[in-house]
Amino acid sequence: MNTERKRPPRPEPVDLREIGAPIDGEPQVSDRRLFFQLHVFEDCSDASALIELLEERRLNAVLYDDFNNPTGIGVLFITEDPVVLTTDARDLLAEFQRVANPLYRAEMAMIGRTYASGREPNLEEWLLNRPLQNALNPEFPWAIWYPLRRNPEFYRLEHRERGRILGEHAMLGRSYAAGGYASDIRLACFGLDTNDNEFVIGLVGAELYPLSRLIQDMRQTEQTTKYIESLGPFFIGKVRKQLTKRSM
Repeated sequence: MNTERKRPPRPEPVDLREIGAPIDGEPQVSDRRLFFQLHVFEDCSDASALIELLEERRLNAVLYDDFNNPTGIGVLFITEDPVVLTTDARDLLAEFQRVANPLYRAEMAMIGRTYASGREPNLEEWLLNRPLQNALNPEFPWAIWYPLRRNPEFYRLEHRERGRILGEHAMLGRSYAAGGYASDIRLACFGLDTNDNEFVIGLVGAELYPLSRLIQDMRQTEQTTKYIESLGPFFIGKVRKQLTKRSM
């Protein structure tokens, strides 16, 4: 009797690259992505010190006035290297807090990374250029940012069924983008968010109403009505200053 134990199969190597739609039969791959991090403060009626610091440090950043708080602001940092968020951006905010002593709202903090679904016709445009351009577009002075988490039932669906459900949601977003009403920034935050959210969504546009209406319309999709476990909190910002370190 052969008592030799079978060796377990070797695990397949993990491919951490982002993958886009094939071009001439070859898949697009990239190991680059952007990280977005939003910090929110209140009791900050004068943000001049923060504006000065942002202009000095030359990071990719957006300063928002908080639509729902008369003394509130939000600061969005954008970087390809997440270390920047724990060094340059962190040092800048520490200096701002020392000078202005605002109240930090930890419950409003959001972080996420750009990602690909495998269907993007231009992978680098999707991962790097488009998200940065949307966030820093001077013609988009309004923004709504919010996290979300799907319920576990969604991940038990077959891949094709998930695609159908997401397609309905995406088609609605594309119709708003085609009309020039809203553009989106979609970020994954699995394991990055302190409240176990899975995605962070940014909607930006020239006017506030279409962004609110898009969220209203999305509430009627199958994804939202059946498979979203939580949404928010929502940060609504009016751009005060957009700063670009360099083109991506």
